[in-house]
Parts: sequence; C-alpha cells; structure tokens
Amino acid sequence: MSATDKAKNKAEELAGKAREKLGQVTGDSEQENKGKADQAKSNLKDAGEKVKDAFRD
Repeated sequence: MSATDKAKNKAEELAGKAREKLGQVTGDSEQENKGKADQAKSNLKDAGEKVKDAFRD
C-alpha cells in the first residue's frame, strides 16, 4: 500500500469519526450514520490495499 493511499484512508476514517461524533452531539442520526458509513468505506479500502500488497509480495 502506498503511503498516499494509507494517508487518504486514515483521513477519511478520521473525518467519519468526527462526523459521527457531531451527529451524536447534535442529535442528528443521519449525520451519525453517514459518519459510520464513511468509516466502513475507509476500512474496506484499507483491506483492499492490504490484499493487493499480499499478492505483490
């Protein structure tokens, strides 16, 4: 996995966590769910990159 991809995935995960917390604080369940979805998407991308790396080695 390239360092750029890893950084982008981490930034997306952190943005998702922030969005989730904002939704919790404001009582906006839609924002909270979108934050959780952003985190899940980031985790899937990260897993895909790890699979690619395993086949490169």
